[in-house]
Amino acid sequence: MSHSAQEPIDRIDERGAAASALACLDRCLPLLGSPPDGLPDDLLRPLWHCVAEGGADWTDRLAGVRARVADAADAADAGAGQGPAAAGPVGAVVRDMLAAAPSGWEGAALRAWAGVCAAAALDVHERLGGGPLADGEERRQAQILDFLADAPAAAAGLRPVLEVSAEGRRVLRAVVSRRGRGA
Repeated sequence: MSHSAQEPIDRIDERGAAASALACLDRCLPLLGSPPDGLPDDLLRPLWHCVAEGGADWTDRLAGVRARVADAADAADAGAGQGPAAAGPVGAVVRDMLAAAPSGWEGAALRAWAGVCAAAALDVHERLGGGPLADGEERRQAQILDFLADAPAAAAGLRPVLEVSAEGRRVLRAVVSRRGRGA
């Protein structure tokens, strides 16, 4: 993670930290596959709702999302590791991002998770080509952190964070698709 990301992470509240981490994870989901064979784009929706609700049912919703990712990975393993959920080292980084999520809704733990996810997302983008791809990820992280620092997630809603995240997910999905075609 860039040093420029850690300072704003340290200043945001629990909702902001969870939103920042989820946004990083959300942008990297295409590495675990896309429907119909992979995980759905709305996989993290229960966690986004939890963030909007100030942490309500975080533990249960997190467990549900983790179970869906584990089921997809098990299915890929059963298919001789050829499925999208067996996306190699970069897929493992994405699964590790989710595994690092704290099971409790506590500010320091959520901020630590946001830092882990920011670093992991940047690492994934570097591994997939660096340059403009990684620069774009760093820019999206900065946009989200600036938004969350200026307007707490509870006050302003999560729409701008989700929009920036969706843009990043589309970019990464295009990269994954291009690599899948051997381009």
